[in-house]
Amino acid sequence: MANAIEVSDISKQFVLRHTRSIKEAVVWLAKGRKGDLSQKFHALKNVSVEIETGETVALLGLNGSGKSTLLKHISGVMLPDSGSVRTRGRVAGLIEVGAGFHPDLSGRDNVYLNGAIMGMTEQQVNDRFADIIEFSEIGQFIDTEVKFYSSGMYLRLAFSVAVHTDPEVFLIDEILAVGDEPFQRKCIDKIQELAANGKTLVVVSHDLDLVARICSRGVLLEHGNVMFDGPIDEAVALLRA
Repeated sequence: MANAIEVSDISKQFVLRHTRSIKEAVVWLAKGRKGDLSQKFHALKNVSVEIETGETVALLGLNGSGKSTLLKHISGVMLPDSGSVRTRGRVAGLIEVGAGFHPDLSGRDNVYLNGAIMGMTEQQVNDRFADIIEFSEIGQFIDTEVKFYSSGMYLRLAFSVAVHTDPEVFLIDEILAVGDEPFQRKCIDKIQELAANGKTLVVVSHDLDLVARICSRGVLLEHGNVMFDGPIDEAVALLRA
């Protein structure tokens, strides 16, 4: 079966600037800016992961392990310093609540904007619009500017748009922690439906019981390195150990 996602030897580092005092900064300037006041944080180190079409994969690890950074590289939100990322088919998902939403536009306008960003035609959005609104439970607020939405309303609409674009690859990052419990269950049911229909699923979550239920494979990251890649039960057991 063809790979839906190919992550090949990617590395990513961020610069953390630490100016500990005005005196330190003055001395640094007086020396002609010699030396470095910044520290580099290696978020990913030569990471390679291949995910087949239809696989359900959890990216696991403690805070700072690199799992969200890896997911952002798969989504195309970030570019690696080295290495490459390839995806096959339409990629949709929830990396950050309301990412891609324009605060001054109404919910309705944002549905069309996000649909276009994800490669849908206006007619395709028209055909799915009623289902998007019904699933989101936004109701009469659909014509309200989204800057007035609560984080829960943002989530409902963003998730609904993402799942109704019929993506081949669906990415989720800790987003299900935002909504209320009935909507969370509804989202999980929809995610399981996508998986049952052969969609590729990549999830980042601290809810180990949830990922064990949804995913069949776990990739465990630690300090930007892949420490384990195999059955989800073994990955969860290692993280809990």
